[in-house]
Amino acid sequence: MSDSARETIFASLRTALPESSPLPDLPASGPWQTFSDSFARFCEVLEAVGGRCQRVATLHEAHRQLNTISEWADAKVRVSVVEGVGDSTVDLDAIDDPHDLENVDYAVLRGHFGVAENGAIWVTDDTVKHRVLYFLPQRLAIVVPSSQIVHNMHEAYDRIVVNKHAYAGFISGPSKTADIEQSLVIGAHGARALTVFAVDEL
Repeated sequence: MSDSARETIFASLRTALPESSPLPDLPASGPWQTFSDSFARFCEVLEAVGGRCQRVATLHEAHRQLNTISEWADAKVRVSVVEGVGDSTVDLDAIDDPHDLENVDYAVLRGHFGVAENGAIWVTDDTVKHRVLYFLPQRLAIVVPSSQIVHNMHEAYDRIVVNKHAYAGFISGPSKTADIEQSLVIGAHGARALTVFAVDEL
């Protein structure tokens, strides 16, 4: 296609563009969706998408609850970056290549806060050496302070400092897709199970 023909096509497309609409007025103060009990709503939504939420008083109690999960007890390769909750069968400090973590069965990681609106948890790379641990393990447990559950994504974004981390994001779970023959597949591109321990003492 010649340059002149291409420009003719682009010019035609530009003339056919619909009239632009003004952006909506979204005041910073809302009103946004809130809940009478943000923690209960967080647990409800998380469980609706296949996750599991347990509120515990202390890290010791989280550790005790973790040990009642058969998949954790049976995991041959497991990792915990939360002191006092679980243990590790591998030394993360000795691993430089994240590909060496491809066989992790269960990982216990740390989240900063949760969002009641969608059951998501904010995670950043300053809590873990290799960020692939958010995606490679068969199962995840994420520890968050029970007091740090915000109502909605607007409140969540207010807490985020852009460009502070090389990696950060929201995680909810477990991973799933329904694109394969219109069948729901769990763990297609991430963990097959997610347990959130909401700890009062944090």
